[in-house]
Amino acid sequence: MGSHARPNRIHRTGVRIAMVALVGAALPMTAGGLAQAATPGATHSADENDQHAVQGKAADAQDEKHQDAPRINADHAFLLDARDGSQERELWGGAKADESVSMASTTKIMTAMVVLKHPEWLNRQITVKQEYRDYVQKVGGSTADLQTGDTLTVAQLLHAMLIPSGDDAAMALADNLGSGSTTDARIADFVHQMNVEAQQLGLTGTHFDGFDGISHGSNFSTARDLAKLGQRAMLQPVFADIVKNKQFKAEAPAANGHIRYYTWDNTNKLLSSYDGALGIKTGSGPEAGYALVFAAERDNRTLVGAILKDDEKSRFDDATKMLDWGFAH
Repeated sequence: MGSHARPNRIHRTGVRIAMVALVGAALPMTAGGLAQAATPGATHSADENDQHAVQGKAADAQDEKHQDAPRINADHAFLLDARDGSQERELWGGAKADESVSMASTTKIMTAMVVLKHPEWLNRQITVKQEYRDYVQKVGGSTADLQTGDTLTVAQLLHAMLIPSGDDAAMALADNLGSGSTTDARIADFVHQMNVEAQQLGLTGTHFDGFDGISHGSNFSTARDLAKLGQRAMLQPVFADIVKNKQFKAEAPAANGHIRYYTWDNTNKLLSSYDGALGIKTGSGPEAGYALVFAAERDNRTLVGAILKDDEKSRFDDATKMLDWGFAH
């Protein structure tokens, strides 16, 4: 396009020059001997002025767009407006919104999504194995402090995974809801289901290699993908009801026949600090930094966002700024 645009412009300018020369010849001369008409140079300058005006407006629009954005710490950030159910509208993306990076425990959103594809599983009872507790100790992961021999429902384990971010609960779900004759095989099958779901949702920058975010080298996502995943997860009533809880109490039969009482506190501080906050999930790790997938509702609008590779304090401050900006627009 550029190679053709310039000759056309020269041709048009040439026509103007010829016309001005003809008009100038017919105009009366001043005392100084100059025709009272626009000179070729003046015609060219007017053309340039028009072009500069257009360019100036475009530059102003770009500057305004750049300035009209949430001022946050994170580059890996994305915000969308969940307008009508599964429909969504992009509101804003950070400079690295589409860069795939480690996502830590925000992985558990997809773990829950795979479980919730089978609502008949929710009342299924699962017995806590010592293996789950040993795993948490081995990886230094977050825990719901599930006790060996206790029996919890899948619904209770979802609470234990999403509220205090229990890696032990995530492993219990993957081990019992995947297919295979061994723990490793069942977990591998469950993780495969997570990746199939990511493909079906069009999360092209996302890949899972585990059930809880403890990466084995290829567990990553983008801020854009995680915001979309969070939006889809919030369409699940069970999921939305879980992640809005600041605290949850559960009772489970213990191995000794008594009742065990659990109290889980939500790691998402936004629920206590932001009016209208709905969830969704925190994440942190040495490689991932601090992550947050979040949602809030005001004036019949629901916004969903994601932040990756932030620091501990800034992720909640950044989410607040993004939401404030989004509701203002």
